[in-house]
Amino acid sequence: MSDEFLKIFTILYAIITLVVIVVIIFRIKSNNKKRFTNALIDLERNKNLILNGAILSELNKVESLINNKDLEDKYNYWKSLFKELKDKSVPKIEDDLIDAEELVRSNNLKDANDVFSKVEFEIFVEKSKAEKLLDDIKEITLSEQKNREIVTKLKSEYRTIFLQYNNGNKDDYKLIQKPLELQFENVDKLFSTFEIAMENNVYSEVGKIVKALDDTIGNLKIVIEEAPSIIMMGKTLVPTKIEEVKKIKDKMVAEGYNLDYLKIDHNIEVSEKKVADIFDRLKVLNLEDSVFELKTIIDTFDSMYDDFDKEKIAKKQFDEYIRSVIMKCKKLTKIINGVASKIDDIKYSYDLTDDDIKIIGDLQKEVNECTDRYNACMDLFREHNTSYSHLTKEMDSIANVLRKAEDKLSYTLKSLGSLKEDELRAREQLVEIKDIMKQSRNHMKSYKLPIVPKDYYIQYEEARDAIKNMEIELGKVPINIKLLNTRVDTARDLVLKVFNTSLEIVKTASMAENAIVYGNRYRAINSSIDSGLTKAERDFLKGNFKSSLEYAINSINVIEPGIHQRLLDAYKLENESK
Repeated sequence: MSDEFLKIFTILYAIITLVVIVVIIFRIKSNNKKRFTNALIDLERNKNLILNGAILSELNKVESLINNKDLEDKYNYWKSLFKELKDKSVPKIEDDLIDAEELVRSNNLKDANDVFSKVEFEIFVEKSKAEKLLDDIKEITLSEQKNREIVTKLKSEYRTIFLQYNNGNKDDYKLIQKPLELQFENVDKLFSTFEIAMENNVYSEVGKIVKALDDTIGNLKIVIEEAPSIIMMGKTLVPTKIEEVKKIKDKMVAEGYNLDYLKIDHNIEVSEKKVADIFDRLKVLNLEDSVFELKTIIDTFDSMYDDFDKEKIAKKQFDEYIRSVIMKCKKLTKIINGVASKIDDIKYSYDLTDDDIKIIGDLQKEVNECTDRYNACMDLFREHNTSYSHLTKEMDSIANVLRKAEDKLSYTLKSLGSLKEDELRAREQLVEIKDIMKQSRNHMKSYKLPIVPKDYYIQYEEARDAIKNMEIELGKVPINIKLLNTRVDTARDLVLKVFNTSLEIVKTASMAENAIVYGNRYRAINSSIDSGLTKAERDFLKGNFKSSLEYAINSINVIEPGIHQRLLDAYKLENESK
């Protein structure tokens, strides 16, 4: 029963799946067909938009305007383009759309898609042609209105310019009065020519006339606004600047300044040529870059005032350098030569290498070079062929080298001087170290110890050997300062260690002995105290003073807590009384 049910279920499932697949395929084809149908409708609509009534209407307007051969030729050409669109291009597209429709109906969607792409491109091309045709026609039909608006604005601008010229100070334009008034006449003629062209419908010339009016009036506006400034700068400001610069230059040259590097005469010559060229162009109302060029000329001469001031400041600085630099050279030369004369003795006395004293030779060379540079600079100064700016720059460079050399020399002298100081300090410290050793011995003798600890003898011998090494180093010729400083540091550290050890031994032994003596009073009453003090006495006699003190304090502390502090106080009082 179950096997039969399974078979029936399988068959039903297959049937249902098949039906679903068929339905899906049908829906897909139906949707595709619907999509192609909608696309066909859109292409049909776009095809109908290629030709619209506007083109024909504008052509009729042109026809009514024809009164010359040029316009008639254009009209005929545009009419032929319209006819070609209407009779050839659009019908061809209609035929292709019919083919596409048949392919969609027969469900040949692949070929239909190719035709659709082709038709879509054809519609785009022909529509572009139609739009271009309409724009070209409107250039004529709208020409009068458009050009009238432009010319009206130009007339308003021209009237403003003309009034500005006539109501202003005509003397400002005296230099260009004749070409300026001729240009006004040209504008009036252009306006008249425009009216004649519009009456005769010569639209091919109208655009050129409007362009000429726009350029001419625009140039007139610039001339009216900028010409007075150009004339004032070219006729007054620039010549005044040139004259002032010449006077200052002549005066400074007479005072001994060399200003060749500023190329003043050349700049004046170039500027005068530029001004002449600007006025030549101004006479034909060409003002291109004139204001910029004149401002550049003025700025050039203004900058010369700064150059003159810099030169004057440079002269003052140079005058100061003349004395200060040579004095510094002589001072450093004297010091370096003095050191150089003694350097062999210093080298021998303190075991210096050639590299250690090389700095003296380098400094000597640097200072000599600075002296040579100074002399060369002074030769240039005496020849009066070089500007103070250049001379001061060179002197400043020499002064910087000398400052650095002076710093290096100061450091070198300090380093060499420290060698002798280190030697003297080492001899003084040898006396101090021996005195500390003596104090250490006396301190050990000040207390009758049953035995001197072995560590003290070891430290004492090490310190004594270090002192001997220090004495040996001080007795050498030459002295190696680095090694001597090492010997001094070692000896001082070891002697201080011996001194501190002697203090600690005496202090600990004294406190241990006092503790044992103090604790004897409790021996009879406490056996643990007696035992502890016995151990303390034994270690004391062996020289183990620290452990002896610990045994004694720990024993007494049972009966008298804080005994350690009292013993310390007692030791301090004892030392203070001594």
